[in-house]
Amino acid sequence: MALAFFLCMATLSAPLHGAERGQVTNLPLPRYVSLKAAEGNVRRGPSLSHRVDWVYTRRGMPLQITAEYGHWRRVQDRDGAGGWMHYSLLSGVRTVIVDEDMLPLRRQPDANAQVLAQAERGVIARLGECRPDWCRIAAERQSGWVPKAALWGVDPGETRE
Repeated sequence: MALAFFLCMATLSAPLHGAERGQVTNLPLPRYVSLKAAEGNVRRGPSLSHRVDWVYTRRGMPLQITAEYGHWRRVQDRDGAGGWMHYSLLSGVRTVIVDEDMLPLRRQPDANAQVLAQAERGVIARLGECRPDWCRIAAERQSGWVPKAALWGVDPGETRE
């Protein structure tokens, strides 16, 4: 039984060989989501019987789903750490983490546009529209355009309306 589970886990960890959709949801893999709950257990495997390795405690934190197994999603954070979380702890609401200290939020998606506010490194912001090199973010009643490269939780080529 343990060997069968190990083989199943090894299969889930293997590259998806061109498959770009989750076997459970048929949604793209990998994809970004956010932590819906104030706390979320990260487990070693996809069931309640697996040990909790740590607990995420930042509601809204962006996570990347890399695999699916029943009601469980394998996630990783911006540092590459991760594990399995129950899908009910995750939300499709898109958020990002600011990866640059005192990042200027600009009125327009242009490096010369007026600065409306600044965001500290580590701020979690809601992701809005994204163009090839810029995204609109909002946090703590402030919003503006920032270079996409200064964010974690959005892919370089991703665009959003």
